[in-house]
Amino acid sequence: MADQLLDVKQVATRLGTGVRFPRRLIEERRIAFVKVGRNVRISERALDEYIAANTVQPVVLRPTGLRRAA
Repeated sequence: MADQLLDVKQVATRLGTGVRFPRRLIEERRIAFVKVGRNVRISERALDEYIAANTVQPVVLRPTGLRRAA
């Protein structure tokens, strides 16, 4: 099955941003894209890879055992 190509509006919707953000990602070459004539498309796989690469994992804090007295 072929990967679906998304337009800038669809990418913005999936990211929960305005269209300027995906356009900036494209302009700065921070996400893989496909040129279809004058139009730009981003594959679902490229979008998933971008999200995975920019996902920040939470930090697990260890208890120190030191408590301050009030």
